[in-house]
Amino acid sequence: MYGYGFYYDRTYILLIIGMLLSVAASAKLKSTFAKYRGVRSASGLTGEQAARRILQAAGITDVQVRAVSGSLTDHYDPRTKTVNLSQDIFGHSSLAAVGVAAHECGHAIQHAIHYAPLEIRSAIVPLANFGSTLSWPLFFLGLIMSIRPLITAGIILFSLAVLFQLVTLPVEINASSRALRMLETTGILGREENSGARKVLTAAALTYVAALASSILQLLRLIILAGGRRNDD
Repeated sequence: MYGYGFYYDRTYILLIIGMLLSVAASAKLKSTFAKYRGVRSASGLTGEQAARRILQAAGITDVQVRAVSGSLTDHYDPRTKTVNLSQDIFGHSSLAAVGVAAHECGHAIQHAIHYAPLEIRSAIVPLANFGSTLSWPLFFLGLIMSIRPLITAGIILFSLAVLFQLVTLPVEINASSRALRMLETTGILGREENSGARKVLTAAALTYVAALASSILQLLRLIILAGGRRNDD
């Protein structure tokens, strides 16, 4: 394809752009987190304590807060109803720790009120996992053997993974918005401190923007390669 085989085609530039976006977003998150990890909140509350206060203020009594290993491994698990905070967050009282803990509580609030985008994301997780696993093997098998239905199936399956990223973005942004409101209304952070937490959560949101952009670029690459194969047939 393009005269020198599909392994060495000009669409690789799309993969490179996606990779650079992801690396840049990750670097931004790490630098912002490191900066505000060193700024202690005036309240002195740890991530764990802030999470418990937010959940209580939201009227949520059936969600547990627990520590998990790793760095930036924080997440809310709707299956077990647990806010899981990493070692950098659970016992620390920095603006970064409190902000991240509040964000995960934002997901717990979404779950409690049946926030539609969150439920949609949860529903398509199996399809997205299935699509991301089989899309590339099917696509390239179809490309190598010139089997058009396999190429089309690969593109459709990968589209499911892109759809998951698309739905994830508003879920994450909404969780951060809820977190920042709760931090201020509960008095956990003052207005100026909230600005620092906002910067941490904005940097985290950029990683999801980069992930979506990267997925779209990969999907575009598949479509271009499929079009090139059609022209060769």
